[in-house]
Amino acid sequence: MRERASGGRTFIDTNVLIYAHDVDAGGKHEIAKRLVDSLWEERRGVLSMQVLQEFYVNVTRKISTPLPKEAARLVVNTYSLWCSETTPAEIAAAFRIEDESRIGFWDALIVASASKSGATRILSEDLNAQQSIAGILVENPFAGIR
Repeated sequence: MRERASGGRTFIDTNVLIYAHDVDAGGKHEIAKRLVDSLWEERRGVLSMQVLQEFYVNVTRKISTPLPKEAARLVVNTYSLWCSETTPAEIAAAFRIEDESRIGFWDALIVASASKSGATRILSEDLNAQQSIAGILVENPFAGIR
């Protein structure tokens, strides 16, 4: 069964991209891979350089079966097409979001990047699911999976 993105663009947080490439992640791998593949096919996925940087470090060093650096670099290069540039405007927006939403700066920067990219939702395991931050809905695609 194919997951269909609900209207608009979808911002992928680091954990979702990691699970999509972590073959040892079980059910989370299957869900994340299906979501990322669907968003790629529909041309609705977006992410930030921050996500790609975190992805690279985690999949080459911290997962059970690390990816070879060359493979991880290929993934980063591929998904760089989804990237929006982080500018001082996004950093200023992240400061505002951090204060208004009472979330950490790095999470606020994710939200600011999602907003700049025109995303209507963020797929993340780390942010509070079903919360709307700066007008963007947070969804946890792994809700109910342990």
